[in-house]
Amino acid sequence: MNTPAHLIIGLAAFGKPEARAVTGAALIGALLPDLSLYLLASFHLVILQTDPQVVFGELYFSDAWQSVFRVDNSLILWGVGLALALALRSRWGIALCGAALLHLAFDLLLHHDDGRAHFWPLTNWIFQSPVSYWDSRHYGDIFGPLEIGLSLALCVVLWRRFRGMWMRGLIVVLGLAEAAPSLLFAVLFAGG
Repeated sequence: MNTPAHLIIGLAAFGKPEARAVTGAALIGALLPDLSLYLLASFHLVILQTDPQVVFGELYFSDAWQSVFRVDNSLILWGVGLALALALRSRWGIALCGAALLHLAFDLLLHHDDGRAHFWPLTNWIFQSPVSYWDSRHYGDIFGPLEIGLSLALCVVLWRRFRGMWMRGLIVVLGLAEAAPSLLFAVLFAGG
C-alpha cells in the first residue's frame, strides 16, 4: 500500500478530533513502518545520488536494509507494544501501535515479491501475497484502484469527523497524494 493510504486508514481507525495526542500518535504509527525506507532511500537518492534502479532493485532487497525493515515491520514487536499500551490504558499508545499494526496487516496482504519479514524475531520468513497493490502481474490493476477508492471514501469520513482547518488541509493533501499519481499517469498515457 502507498504510504498516504496507510496514513488515511490509520487516521480513520484511530484518530480522535477531541484528542490531538491520540490523532498524532495514529498518524505517526501509520508512518513508522515506512519511515526507515524513506530515510534510507532519500539518503541514497539525494545525498549519494545513487541510481533509483540500484536503490529499489538492489539495496531494498539487501540484507542490510532488510535487517532494518525486520525491526520496524515486525508484527510481533508492534503486537507487544499494543499489549503494553492496552495494559497501561494508554490511548495514544493504542493509537500508535494499532495504526502501525493496521499498516503491517495491509502490507502483508498486498505485497507479492517486495514484502518484509513481518514475523521477526520469530522468523525471517517473508510471506509472498498472491496479490500486489501495484504489480499488474499480481492484480495490481485491480487492487491499486480499490486502494485509491477506499482512501478517498475514508477522506470523506475524515472530512466529516474533523472540523479544524489544519486537519482538513491534511486530509486534502493525503487524498491528493494518494490519488494524484494514478490520475496523472492515466491522463499522460491515455490513448497510448
